[in-house]
Amino acid sequence: MRLRRSSPVLAGILLATQSLWAAVAGGQSGLTTEGAPFLLIPVGARALGMGQAVVADQPGSEAVWWNPSGLARSEKREIAVHHYGSVVGNGDAITILFPSSLLGVLAGSIYVLNFGEQEIPDPNGTVVGSFTPLNLVYAATYATPIGSRINAGITVKLVQLRINCAGICGTLPAVSSTTAIDLGAQYDARWLLPVSLGVAVRNVGPKLQVNDRDQADPLPTRIQFGALYRVTSLERYSKDVTVRVSGDVIDELQLGSPTMRIGADAAYRQRAHIRAGYVFREIENSEQYGASLGLGLSAGNLQVDLARMFEGFAGASQPPTYLSLRYLF
Repeated sequence: MRLRRSSPVLAGILLATQSLWAAVAGGQSGLTTEGAPFLLIPVGARALGMGQAVVADQPGSEAVWWNPSGLARSEKREIAVHHYGSVVGNGDAITILFPSSLLGVLAGSIYVLNFGEQEIPDPNGTVVGSFTPLNLVYAATYATPIGSRINAGITVKLVQLRINCAGICGTLPAVSSTTAIDLGAQYDARWLLPVSLGVAVRNVGPKLQVNDRDQADPLPTRIQFGALYRVTSLERYSKDVTVRVSGDVIDELQLGSPTMRIGADAAYRQRAHIRAGYVFREIENSEQYGASLGLGLSAGNLQVDLARMFEGFAGASQPPTYLSLRYLF
C-alpha cells in the first residue's frame, strides 16, 4: 500500500488504521512489528467460550480458523456465520462446508472485519473527509482423515487490508494484499487414553506491504499445540452428560513467548452446552487475556453458540460478544 509521505492527512490515516489493527487484536504479542494483527482475533463462539484451547478439538466450521484438520471427520454439510462485536470493530465470517466420503472435506470462507467510519481532520481540526478500514480474508480449506486416528488439513488464505475514503483522500482508496497458509494435524489416542492431540501452524506467508516495500511487515505466524481429554468417569453416572477439558500452548515460531490456554465444555445430550475458559497473561503488554464463558444450544439442524470474554482489553469497556449460527444438512 503506497501512501504519499508528503501528505499529513494520509500519514494520519495510516497511523490511525495501524492503531485500530493492534487494538482490536488485543496485543497478543509483539504486534508492533507484525502486519495484519487482526489475523490473531479469535473467530467463533465455541472456541472463544473454551478459552481458545481448541487445537485438538473438532468444533465444526470454526476449525477453518484454528486447525483445519479438525474438519476431517465432518459428516454433514454446514453453513455457518460467526459474528464478533466490540466497541472497536465488528467481524463476520461466513463458511460453507462440504464433506465427501471419497474426496475429504472442502470448505470456503470469507471473513470481514469492519472498524466503521473514521473522521479525517486537517491540521486545524476541521473534518475534511472520512475513511473506512476493512480487513478481509478469503479462505479455501481441505481436510482429510488418514487412517482411523490421524487428521490432516490445510487452509490457503488471501489476506487484504483496504482503506476506503470519502472527501480529501489523496491516493486513497488503497488495497494491500498477501497470501498465507495454515497447516494442522490431529491424533486420536483413545487406544491409550480418551485424549486427542493437535498441532497447527497459522499465517505462514510472505510479508505484508503496508506502506512501502522497505517497510513490509511479517505476518503474525503462530504455532499452537494442545490436548483435549474426555472425562469418561462421569459417564458411569449419567450417559446424558459429557465433559471435555482442553489445554493449549501458543507461541511465535521463534518460540520464546508462550501463552497457555485452558477450556472446558459440559454438554447434556449434545444439545445444551456450557463452556468456560481462560487465557493466561504470559506477555507483559498483552491485552487479550482472562476468562471467557459460553453457551450452546441445538434444535434439529440449527445450532446457536454465544460467548463473551472478560478482563484484559475486554474489561476496558464492554466485553466482546461472539455469536455463531450454524445450519447442518
